Amino acid sequence: MNKAELIDAIASSAKLTKADAGRALDSTIEAINKSLKKGERIGLVGFGSFTVAKRSARVGRNPQTGKEIKIAAKKVVKFKAGSDLAGSVNKK
Repeated sequence: MNKAELIDAIASSAKLTKADAGRALDSTIEAINKSLKKGERIGLVGFGSFTVAKRSARVGRNPQTGKEIKIAAKKVVKFKAGSDLAGSVNKK
């Protein structure tokens, strides 16, 4: 599912126009983005949680040449699925 398909699904499910659904989705993504930039945890009950973790600098290898390269430290976003989401995905 891409963004346009998600907007269509939101619009039909919530009985909104596609424009309203698009603005709602954009606002949601923007709010999540701002919170993660601040390093805050976002928990959506039944869906999951987003957190920011620090990945330390390390030495890696170029797979083509085998030469060692330095990989800089950075922050990464992690997502952990909630029990409701995990359960619905694993139902048969």
